[in-house]
Amino acid sequence: MSLTALVALAIGLQSPVEVPFRIGDHAIIVDAMVNGKKVSCMFDTGFTGAFVVNDEISLGPPSGTMNLQDFVGRFTRKTVKVNSLKLGSLTIDPTGMEIVQQPLSHMSASYNTHTDGIMGLEVVAGYVTEINFEKQKFVFHPKSVDVSARTPDNKKTWLVKMLPIGRKSIELTVKTAQGGRMHLALDTGNAFFATTHKEVLEREKIWDPRKDVNFMRTAWVASGPVDSWYKMFKDLDIFGVPVPSSVWSIIDLPASSVEHDGTVGFGFLKNFNIVIDMERRRVWLENWTGKTGNEPTADVGISAAQHPSGKIVIYRVTPGSPAEKAGIKAGDALLDIDGVSTNDLTPRQLEAALEGALDSAVKLAVSRSGNLVRHELKRAYLVNGISN
Repeated sequence: MSLTALVALAIGLQSPVEVPFRIGDHAIIVDAMVNGKKVSCMFDTGFTGAFVVNDEISLGPPSGTMNLQDFVGRFTRKTVKVNSLKLGSLTIDPTGMEIVQQPLSHMSASYNTHTDGIMGLEVVAGYVTEINFEKQKFVFHPKSVDVSARTPDNKKTWLVKMLPIGRKSIELTVKTAQGGRMHLALDTGNAFFATTHKEVLEREKIWDPRKDVNFMRTAWVASGPVDSWYKMFKDLDIFGVPVPSSVWSIIDLPASSVEHDGTVGFGFLKNFNIVIDMERRRVWLENWTGKTGNEPTADVGISAAQHPSGKIVIYRVTPGSPAEKAGIKAGDALLDIDGVSTNDLTPRQLEAALEGALDSAVKLAVSRSGNLVRHELKRAYLVNGISN
């Protein structure tokens, strides 16, 4: 749907309409009525389309296909036409909108609350859309609400102009302490604080190939697993906001688009009430938590997931981590963490159980070829740019 058509959706809106959402693990979850069925969706401003929904939910006959793109790759999925759409009391004209259907049964476990799929930017782009993290609600404002007329104080509030790229995304500027610039999208669907590519940091001369390649791990994006690192940055300017310290996820692959350097995600955005005006190409940020950055989290360097056998199996051990130093290897079964069976933990709970304060201890029971081995490890910062 064109921006002109989307803008037309809001012409009849005379007063603000509020729609509640809830906060899952690192995500916004909103309930929508799509083609007469209720679906609970993670709200993702980084997805330019309307919906991606679990293919176990029947929403209508296939209508075609859609080409999708994430941080590192492109892929094609089948689609279904959106015939009716409501968010709370707000009825939205679905003309031109489509639903991508694919297996997404893992999403509820990922966000620790019932989630059927993803709702993208196209659904809200025709409104002056407020994402109010403080009160956990959307506010859809009439087009007469002119965000560009507001005056920020640049201490608690900021008015940011979108870059003239990414017509269907919210591309903004991040400035480095060295005077460089990165173009990153405002992306509520990215669970990390921010994500970019190693080649972008090399371009901006803020990646040291001798030091910053420690502690490689795995990041999962829609197109599959990729090698990644965490890196701490000092004194960034993110969308006009001074950020003294922040930890980013860095992907070891080139970007899937030459004009796209990555995204600023939930970890940063949750600190702000955000108003997005796609027509006027402006974003209003109000810092309500008093926080702007994030702190590193210590862990032991284990990535584990459920194996077809039902066991929780370690699929990666971070080089240089406490787990590697203890002799734990990929392929070992992780039986329990501090006496709690890993089979009783969701993926998010398992990840959280392995994380904690620097130098705090965690007890693990690991099995290799049927032999039980118990370990007590001290958590460490596995982050480049920081010393333990």
